[in-house]
Formats: sequence, structure tokens, C-alpha cells
Amino acid sequence: MTRGLPQEFSIALPAWVAEETAGVPTHLRSADDRMALVHRLAARNFREGGGGPFAAIVVERDSGRLVSVGVNVVLSGGISVGHAEVTALGLAQRALGAWDLGGAGMPAHELVVNWRPCIQCYGATLWSGVRSLVVAGDGPELERLTGFDEGPMVPDWAEQFERRGITVTRDVRRDDALRTFADYGALVAEHGATVYNARGGGD
Repeated sequence: MTRGLPQEFSIALPAWVAEETAGVPTHLRSADDRMALVHRLAARNFREGGGGPFAAIVVERDSGRLVSVGVNVVLSGGISVGHAEVTALGLAQRALGAWDLGGAGMPAHELVVNWRPCIQCYGATLWSGVRSLVVAGDGPELERLTGFDEGPMVPDWAEQFERRGITVTRDVRRDDALRTFADYGALVAEHGATVYNARGGGD
């Protein structure tokens, strides 16, 4: 082992998430209830300075049991992969002691996110084992309102999920997502909040 090289890294939720989720029911029965929690977390996350206006949760698809929550911790954690989906999926896998959330004998799990995953989180979702994905929306509005670069997503992204046994549900509380993104964009315009992106054109 080469001395002096880093040997591990971790992704942790900010302390305020425990406060925000303290009164949340153990089971969220409907897609609307699940997405409402995601929007609450996303709207608070960027105001707390941890990262962008993004959040995700993992639930048991049929029972609605809440397994994990995640928010974007890129800025607070100093790790570019600390996106909400990665955080929620990793915490769910740690809680269940399994890298495959669709493994034998396990209930089907669902990832709920406040927009279509970026290209990083697209791959993370594909390999996570979840059996369903629920998003508030997809399309160019996120990038237009926030300035984020979501990457070169394939046009048939949803169909690719479906081919792998992951059902996709879109447009759950879409307007709530757009309001949060607009609020974030206004903060960036007014105070110069950090928008972390890949650097186009080889800069």
C-alpha cells in the first residue's frame, strides 16, 4: 500500500435533514406524498448551502416504507459525486446491507427524485436495483432555470430504464419542482451562488 494516499471517502447528510424529517410518517403511501417530502428537502437544501436544489428518497414501492433520504451534498461534502440520488441510494443500500436493492427476497424499491436524473445519477439508478423511478419532471427547464449542466442524456432515457425492468413515472408535482428551481436561479442571479458544472469547450 502506498503511504500517504487517501484510503476512503464518505458521504453524509447534513444535520438539518434529521430535523426536517423528524415528523415524517414511516410510510408514504402515495406518489404525491413521496414527492412532497422530496420537494421540502430540495427547497431547503440549497438555502442551507449544502449543494444544489435536489433531493431524493428511497421507499419500498408497494408499502411506502421510507428507507432513506438524500440531498445534494457536493458543496458541503466537497465531493462531486455527492448528488441526491447517489446519497439516497447509498444510504438505502447501507441500511439494508445489500448493494442490489432488487435482490432475491427483497421488496421492490422505488427512487423518487425532483427531476430526471443527470447522466451520473442515471447510471447509478440503473445499477442500484430499484424497480421504479418517480420524477417530478424532465426536459430543459431545470438547466434553463438553474444553470446546471445535466450532461448528454440519451433521448430514450426512460425507455432504457423500462427495458431493464425499472418503471418510470413522470410529472408528479412538476410545478413544485419548477418553483424550487426558479428560486435557486434567482439566488444565483442575486448573490452569485455556486453552480458547479463540467467545463465545456475544454476550459
